Amino acid sequence: MKHPPVHYHDYLKLDQLLSSQSRRSEEFNDPAHDEMLFIIVHQVFELWFKQIRFEIDSIVEVFSKAPVPDAGLAMANHRLGRIIAILKLFFGQIDVLETMTPLDFLEFRDYLYPASGFQSFQFRCVEISLGLKREDRLQFLQSSFDTHLQQEQQELLKDVISKPSVLSLVERWLERTPFVETKDFHFWKLYEEAVRQMLENDRQVIQKNPRLSEDDKAKSLKMMQALEMGFNALLDEKKYAELKATGHFRLSHKALRSALMIQLYRDEPIMQGPFQLISRLLDVDEVMTQWRYRHALLAHRMLGGKIGTGGSSGSQYLKDAADKHKIFTDFFNLSSYLIPRSRVPALPDSIKKMMNFSSSF
Repeated sequence: MKHPPVHYHDYLKLDQLLSSQSRRSEEFNDPAHDEMLFIIVHQVFELWFKQIRFEIDSIVEVFSKAPVPDAGLAMANHRLGRIIAILKLFFGQIDVLETMTPLDFLEFRDYLYPASGFQSFQFRCVEISLGLKREDRLQFLQSSFDTHLQQEQQELLKDVISKPSVLSLVERWLERTPFVETKDFHFWKLYEEAVRQMLENDRQVIQKNPRLSEDDKAKSLKMMQALEMGFNALLDEKKYAELKATGHFRLSHKALRSALMIQLYRDEPIMQGPFQLISRLLDVDEVMTQWRYRHALLAHRMLGGKIGTGGSSGSQYLKDAADKHKIFTDFFNLSSYLIPRSRVPALPDSIKKMMNFSSSF
């Protein structure tokens, strides 16, 4: 052996790990059987949060470089895939927790006050490191979310907040995307022509559809106007800035345009890595949202209309947070600005060649 031997038990520090489950109900001479399950499930959540933070830190390190190396992009995609796999495990943990009935939970619930999952320092770090900003959060008990953490954790959180997030670093990376506009390829002019034609065709379909009532036509045309407003913002930086100021967009104008181009030309070899990155960030947001909503259903199942142990509105707060706390919403909204493949402007041979990889074996 190259290194001193180590025993499985000692390597995993199982003495410390397995001695960290202490039922509070037992301390008050009123032991509740299912409190052990409740503790272990939440401790496992915290262990997985630690691993997710570890993966996010490595992704932040990659995207802090300019340019981001190709190998770093591939590694970031792989580790985002790992984060997604971990998040999907959370649904199974809720399945296990739901073997506890509401009556079982009531046996020890009073011993939890005012502890709450809202006080999870690690999960707050995960959200912040991914890109959830203070101003985009749902307010909790009319106070800032960090005031519910321990004083030492509040200080540590300041350091997390001060560092670039995945969202901010990906935004900078997107702003450096080549090929968006060159002297030989006026993509946005060609894109605008395709968009105008597509919108006009859609208007004609609405207006000439005999199955739509006049009210239905008016509603559909109003939706078309809202969609056209978004297209106009993509094509006009000033209009984009106005909508961004109202919270309609989070990414910069340049970054969102680059993300759209990546989506439209995702079949080109050099765009595959960036396309996979955007897709994985969408998956992270989607799975986190699903987990938050599943957590809300669990709270409703266990509490009904009761308040949460931390004093929140219980399941209703969790449902509202599931919708509010999305991070990569601009990537979801990109689908609004896609055009059919048949109308995507053809790349000049000079650019197409640069987007290809050539290898010899």
